[in-house]
Amino acid sequence: MNRRRVAQLALAIATVFSFTTAALAGPPMICHAIEIGQAKTLPWVNLNYHKGDGGYELKNLSADTIAILNSNAPVLVRMETLRRATIYARQDSLVAKELVTKLEARASASGHENALADFDFGYLIETYKHWIGQNEPNPARGLDGYAWVVKAIRARGGDPEMEFAAALITLSGPESAHQEHVQKATAGAKGDPLLAQNLGAWFRDQTISQLLTQPVKEARK
Repeated sequence: MNRRRVAQLALAIATVFSFTTAALAGPPMICHAIEIGQAKTLPWVNLNYHKGDGGYELKNLSADTIAILNSNAPVLVRMETLRRATIYARQDSLVAKELVTKLEARASASGHENALADFDFGYLIETYKHWIGQNEPNPARGLDGYAWVVKAIRARGGDPEMEFAAALITLSGPESAHQEHVQKATAGAKGDPLLAQNLGAWFRDQTISQLLTQPVKEARK
């Protein structure tokens, strides 16, 4: 193998390694999969996914996602579904816009009071904001997903799994709200084995519970 070929191969390996490292060091909302048991969700998607990988048709993303959300899926399943949907959607700006537009319409439908629809829209906004780069088209830019999630929590009179979602969203603040969400999620996990499993799962070098109970370092934007 000549020197030029060796140099090209070394550069390719370095590029892949650096991308993978950056992805693994990213936000828990995206980089940590939610454990959902045998529940149905979107096909598994790798963090390094590129359009066309695995044969999944991105044109079906909105329909597939909404079908799962409309199946009365538990909140943890909704979180994992929207996490995967965000990874897929980042590869096609039109698909990304279609999904957020449809979830917004679903949550804002006239006379429609549905806490789960509010949650879905809010959580998608936040996953978009955590995963789509600053220089990429982001239809969720300027929207406040956290407010929609809080609205959903209030409408349901408290929901430990939604509190867990809100705790992830507020990892960078506001601190008082974050700590309240962590406490309620932790308390609710005593009667929710799957939530407890997710709180005890590992992200990088610590459990999710440990991650959530660290001091908030900066104000949420």
